Amino acid sequence: MPSLISANNWIRISRFRAPNKIDVILSSSPENIAHAAKSLRSGGIVAFPTETVYGLGANALDAQAVAEIFRIKRRPATDPLIIHLADPREIELVADLSNPAVRRRLQQLNRFWPGPLSVVLPKKTAVPDAVTAGLPSVAVRIPRHPVALALIKASGVPVAAPSANPFSYISPTTAQHVVDNLGEQVSIVLDGGPCEIGLESTVISLTSEVPEILRPGAITLESISKALDTRVMRSLGTVAQGAAPGPGMLREHYSPHTKVELWDRSSRAPSGRVGFVSINGSQHDRASLERYEAFRALSADGDLEEAASKLFSTLRELDRMGLDLIVVDTCNREGLGAAIMDRLTRASARS
Repeated sequence: MPSLISANNWIRISRFRAPNKIDVILSSSPENIAHAAKSLRSGGIVAFPTETVYGLGANALDAQAVAEIFRIKRRPATDPLIIHLADPREIELVADLSNPAVRRRLQQLNRFWPGPLSVVLPKKTAVPDAVTAGLPSVAVRIPRHPVALALIKASGVPVAAPSANPFSYISPTTAQHVVDNLGEQVSIVLDGGPCEIGLESTVISLTSEVPEILRPGAITLESISKALDTRVMRSLGTVAQGAAPGPGMLREHYSPHTKVELWDRSSRAPSGRVGFVSINGSQHDRASLERYEAFRALSADGDLEEAASKLFSTLRELDRMGLDLIVVDTCNREGLGAAIMDRLTRASARS
């Protein structure tokens, strides 16, 4: 596989655009990965699996290709993307690590890579403003999924990739979810099976003196604070207007078309055709759930890793049922629970 092209040569990559027809969902064979990598080098858009959710990828240093991601997703230009790389040693090609404190903290976080952690760093000028919403910072990540890593290595380019779905809708955790939502707008969808984690990566910013979690994920604040041996702030989590410092920070996000409400034990049971999603199935008396049109338990015993992996696919399932409302259980905002509640709070913000 070719190595990553140097920063000086990245900007010379061809602008050729392949015809925008869907090839089908492709298996993640070496031949298909090579085919997808060639498309990325030529300015094409490729949907691919990661351990978190499926991503919609383009050459991060091709502003025209990046613009196509925003067009396909109908994503606002104020919402920055994450650059995916194959090795932490490649980060310095897109990020400015001249600050010794930033470099030291980044090295302390290397233990989480490959994995579901994105780090916001000062950017280098080679990165188009379209990737970073015009901000002087860039988010980088080394994904853990073998197909994602193989694709990035084979392409020889850094890959900018948000989730492969229409903006603000539920993120995709299977290749079929991508096709269901984006159809022929994406010419190549690599199938790597269901995503292991099912929630987007943790995003932490190292651009200020105190590290700040911008979006919670599977790598918890507690784990990051221990790795950095310092206090880590938790962002207020919402951006009303202007460029967001990281992805996934808008008030309304990860939302099905069906209205979503968070479950309140004290509330009267809602009327109409209602679905109920439980994080911990053992906490609910089945008899009391008979009034609901559909009941889904993300975990029989409250295992948050299992619940997180099933959350988006379950919301998608219920969203196809023509319900009037989806009621979703809650959990403590600690550890992985912080990420689950972040997604549910944003999904229910329209209500």
